[in-house]
Amino acid sequence: MKRLLIAIALLATAMANADEQLDAAFEKGVLIIEASRHACYRFDIYLAMDFGQRGRGLMHVRELPLTTGMLFVYDSEAIHSMFMKNTFIPLDMVFARSDGSVSSVVKNTEPMSLRSIRSVEPVSYVLELNAGVTERLFIDENSRLIWLGNDE
Repeated sequence: MKRLLIAIALLATAMANADEQLDAAFEKGVLIIEASRHACYRFDIYLAMDFGQRGRGLMHVRELPLTTGMLFVYDSEAIHSMFMKNTFIPLDMVFARSDGSVSSVVKNTEPMSLRSIRSVEPVSYVLELNAGVTERLFIDENSRLIWLGNDE
């Protein structure tokens, strides 16, 4: 029983440390997703704005609240690719153009994989959410990301 309590305490500490590390490394923002079924959803997001932040992403994170994600922001539209190295949780990836319109969605990515996941056309944003969120909320190519950084 004592070992189980120690293991639980260590796991809780590791999860808290991952959250603290994200909080220290990334600015936060709010993103609204206008889904294809005429519904809007609010997400708290971490902003990956520079090369170092985009390289780190959600690595080493073991748990992410359902209404939280990470928005990768690029200076210009291009074909962008992602991978899941050192990422312990499956994710949905939403690729969006500079106006926030969704170009494509890749669902349920494989944790720890080095396989490249690419946008199908030039995009300015990649949003990572918990796996299954895009399906549950009907987030698809008819959806739009609304973030104050978007050119409205």
